[in-house]
Amino acid sequence: MRLKRKYRNLLLLILTVLIVIWLAGLGIQHHNTAVQARTQSSIRTAQQKQRAAASAKRVQAQKQAAKKQRAINWRAPSEKKPYPDVAKYPHIWVRVDIAKQRVYLRSGHKLLYTMYCSTGSDASPTPTGTYYIQGERGAHFYNQSSGEGANYWVSWKNHGEYLFHSVPVSKSGHYIVKEARHLGKKANSHGCVRLSVSDAKWMFRNIPYGTKVVVR
Repeated sequence: MRLKRKYRNLLLLILTVLIVIWLAGLGIQHHNTAVQARTQSSIRTAQQKQRAAASAKRVQAQKQAAKKQRAINWRAPSEKKPYPDVAKYPHIWVRVDIAKQRVYLRSGHKLLYTMYCSTGSDASPTPTGTYYIQGERGAHFYNQSSGEGANYWVSWKNHGEYLFHSVPVSKSGHYIVKEARHLGKKANSHGCVRLSVSDAKWMFRNIPYGTKVVVR
């Protein structure tokens, strides 16, 4: 009788241990499942963030491309506001930004006006440095060797070699549209700084002799 009771107790003990092991296994399995679910959720969240970031980059790139492709009126003033009155700004100076293809008229640190431009190509780059508006300027020129000319020019280096001037014209005096379309978008000149017709005309008529010109 005692032997049977001993076996029965042993069986109960074994069964209890098996039940405990089984329950522990269920707990571990549940824990692993929960961890796996959290991991998968984190992966999905990270993937969603990556897709959102990639989408935002595409949208930004599309906006920038659209901005670059936006037609620039190479005949008109670059801004809708009036040109600055140089009489009110005795310390006006000119900043040529090659990377942005822009010309900035400044008085000290104050930005007065922004112009579209086209600087020198890689084959004939615009020289960088600090220069000053020189005495030479004119309403028109034509360069036989390059087959191009321009209107409303103002010299800022080497007395007639490097100029601010309009988008180029042909021998007959007509504006070369395929070149004018690069204004504000691509460095494509022979080293001079091309401007819109209106901006070049303002520069020709208004920019004072001796005005500082910084090209970077």
